[in-house]
Amino acid sequence: MNRRGGGDYDAVIATPLPGDVRLGLRCAAEAVVAIRFLPAATPCRAPRDDVAQGVVQQLKRYFFDPAAPFTVPLGPHGTPFQQQVWWALRSIPPGQVVTYGVLARQLGSGARAVAGACRANPVPLLVPCHRVVAAAGSGGFIGASQGAPLALKLWLLRHETR
Repeated sequence: MNRRGGGDYDAVIATPLPGDVRLGLRCAAEAVVAIRFLPAATPCRAPRDDVAQGVVQQLKRYFFDPAAPFTVPLGPHGTPFQQQVWWALRSIPPGQVVTYGVLARQLGSGARAVAGACRANPVPLLVPCHRVVAAAGSGGFIGASQGAPLALKLWLLRHETR
């Protein structure tokens, strides 16, 4: 998890995620460009503008109702392949999962390449990389296959199937 303070974010919000993880949001050019998982000690920060306010409202709605759609404009930076994977991730409905291999076949790629694009996802939750799992197990999340990041992924998957 990112250990930076809340000063360089357009908003920092408390969440029901394990460990009282906070979310730091960055926006640019009227779109969300990054979401970071931050330690519980990170001070909350009210949204700086209407874009950040819209993201905060939609994230709060998601934590209340995991079927609530995200409609905020996204502007994540990535390679053309990463963008292709991230677009495909947005089509996975809440409560459903797909394996890295299945997604890779759909995209004409390899499972490791898809996993790398998921790991590089700068806007988790809005682009639901947590819905992609390994053929034998849950796989990783935000670059880790155990510990707090995996606990976040498992919480999100349980949240979406309640």
